[in-house]
Order: sequence, then structure tokens, then C-alpha cells
Amino acid sequence: MSATKVFWQDPYLTELDATVVAVNGDLITLNRTIFFAFSGGQESDSGAIAGLKVLEAKKEGAEIFYQLEPGHNLKPGDPVLIKIDWERRYRLMRLHFAAEIVLELINQNYGNPEKIGAHISANKARIDFRWTGSIADRFGFLKAELEKIVGADLEIVSDFSDQEKEIRYWEVKGFGKVACGGTHLKRTGEVGEVKLKRDNIGKGKERVEITIAVDPSSQFTGTDDVKLSSGVHG
Repeated sequence: MSATKVFWQDPYLTELDATVVAVNGDLITLNRTIFFAFSGGQESDSGAIAGLKVLEAKKEGAEIFYQLEPGHNLKPGDPVLIKIDWERRYRLMRLHFAAEIVLELINQNYGNPEKIGAHISANKARIDFRWTGSIADRFGFLKAELEKIVGADLEIVSDFSDQEKEIRYWEVKGFGKVACGGTHLKRTGEVGEVKLKRDNIGKGKERVEITIAVDPSSQFTGTDDVKLSSGVHG
């Protein structure tokens, strides 16, 4: 039985009591966790388990393995406290959903171009496409629509489409429904102010870089039609 991923049930939790399930040197597994591991382009959380820094969180299948600082004496059955860096987690969630909105707008309005890469860090997000010409030519439309969606402060629903296989989605009614297994905000307004930057990464390839303001803001309005597609994690 893999760890219960509490970060899906409540991505706003910063601390959680858990129990060690297995130990293999510096690697441990837990019965439940709020510590997200790198997946689908979204970077891992930062934090500690039992006061020990997590050096790496690695997802293999449905399980998450945590590599701790050397020298711990944990054993199966031990209770531990998980703490994550909330400031980092929240920036990851905001950047992640900013990227999701941009990707869905591009898919809905520009023929669903092939996505060839994505990465979400705590400083910026990027999405790479096969694209003819300059994607910056579309930034006026994309930014205006993004500001409407963020400013409308719409509810973001996140749930399982297949719980046994741990397949999840997010949905914003009136805009889109997208398969994605990352950590998601509760409302679009939490994204705040977004900036887009174009990077030409090769012939027929374009990159959109996304950054956000330090603090979320919501000052725009607007909606669109629902569509099912595949998100940054897809």
C-alpha cells in the first residue's frame, strides 16, 4: 500500500503527523504524506521529516521515497512530523496554475499545438511547444484572457477521475477541465499578477516563461467555455 497523498486532499497543510513504513539506509517511506515529489514538471517540496532535511523526494509508481540526511535512526513504526516550506509550496501552486491557464488558453484557441516540455519551479514556470513563428504574437490575447480568469476569482475543483490509478483532474467551470496530478489552488484569484516572456529554443520550437508577483492580486473579470484536455502534468 503506497502512502496516502494528503497533499491532494488539502494542499494547504504545512505539517502532518505520519508513521514510517519502511527504511532502506537513508531512504524511507511513510503511511501518509503532504510532501509532494517531483512529478509532471512540478518540482518537489522542500522541508523536513522528523527534524531531518529531505534531500530528495522521488516518486516511483504510486510510492514516494524520501532521502533524508545521513545518520538518522528511524525504523518502521516510528511516528514522525512532516513539515514543508509553505512559502515555496504556495509559489509552486500559483505558478503551476498560471501555467495551466496559459496552456489551456493556447490549446483552446490555437489548435492544440504539441507540448514538448514543461517545468514548474518556485521562481518561474515554462511550457515548450512546437510552433511556427513567434508565440509572443499571441501574448496580447493570452494575457487579457488570463487576467479575466484570474480576476474572476473562480473556484478550482480538483478530484480523482480514477482513484485506483491515482488519475486526477482540475476543473474551472466555464473554462476547462484538464487531467493533472499536481497540487492546485482553491481559486483562480490566488494566482495574482502574471507576466509572460517568449524564448525561441530552436527552429519550430517556442517557450513561454511565466512569472508571478510576490503577492496574489485579483483585479479583472471574465469566463469562457468548458473543454477537456491535458495539463502541464499530462
